[in-house]
Amino acid sequence: MSNIMGQTITITLFGESHGASVGAVLDGLPAGEVIDWDQVRREMERRAPGRSALSTARAEADAFEIQSGFFNGYTTGTPLCAIIKNSDHHSRDYDHLRHVMRPGHADYTGKVRYGGFQDFRGGGHFSGRLTAPVVFAGAIASQLLSQRGVTVGAHILQIGSVQDQFFDPTGETEQRLRQLKEETLPVLEIEKAAAMEQYILEAKGQLDSVGGVIECMAIGLPAGVGNPFFDSVESRLSHMMFSIPAVKGIEFGDGFALAGMRGSQANDSFYYDGPVVKTRTNHNGGINGGITNGMPVVFRTVIKPTASISRRQETIDTDTGENCILEIQGRHDPCIVQRAVPVIEAAAAWTLLDLILTTPQGR
Repeated sequence: MSNIMGQTITITLFGESHGASVGAVLDGLPAGEVIDWDQVRREMERRAPGRSALSTARAEADAFEIQSGFFNGYTTGTPLCAIIKNSDHHSRDYDHLRHVMRPGHADYTGKVRYGGFQDFRGGGHFSGRLTAPVVFAGAIASQLLSQRGVTVGAHILQIGSVQDQFFDPTGETEQRLRQLKEETLPVLEIEKAAAMEQYILEAKGQLDSVGGVIECMAIGLPAGVGNPFFDSVESRLSHMMFSIPAVKGIEFGDGFALAGMRGSQANDSFYYDGPVVKTRTNHNGGINGGITNGMPVVFRTVIKPTASISRRQETIDTDTGENCILEIQGRHDPCIVQRAVPVIEAAAAWTLLDLILTTPQGR
């Protein structure tokens, strides 16, 4: 299994949804960094389940335990390992899923790939539970980015048919991005939060689920970070984003809307703002040739509807080799978009920190 990502700094994920714990090993972090663990805990709480009617009833504290890499108040430069223990899991809810494949899940593909030896309880290693250590890593990366003048924030752009306004592509304030982290449903138009909540609860009442779109922005990035082709900023961020369960699409800047523009519209004109080079628009999301141009990096990810729904669905029984009907039991999110926001932020922060530390100008 490929569970390691990064170049100068790497993250290794381990654990299963219903195992003893999940966790991460973070290698390559600079020595001598101070970490605000209370801030890390606040980020973990944003992702944690069981906090409202909009998420699963599974109640996990997402409390982490540092095993190595931090001593006398500073990072040591050696691998920083953290475990997050699992406590509230109902494995019996998944006994029959060894052979009855859930539509939209990795049950079938995982069984084929690993010959039936995978841990199928709660999705095992394929579960969104593994995003908890991603948020842990991203919370640390965000603090190191902040010291370098970089802030990452995100909001829910869309849930179902309810849409929030877009970020200002030429930049939001650091205060605005940080304020969004305090909201259960982080949106720019406050009145849209109630409409989104109602949309989610209606789907829940119909034993169904909904998806949405998350828009993410990084401000304060200097020009010159990244590389062309295989290690472009878009390539690296996309690789990380598609590692998050339920992400099914990504676009940078105006993304697919660029197909309807002419070059005269899509090009971002440069100008000097004193000694600083800026662009008057940001259709390209702050990236040219795979390298940051100094404007905000802006991208959007599509989060599919939660695969686990309580409605009857057609599927297969791999023991009998026959078609069958499945009614999923257990506790599930009617919408994972709101819990995915801190995951997207964390994944972006970790990737951008790695890019900054890897690019010669960022050393």
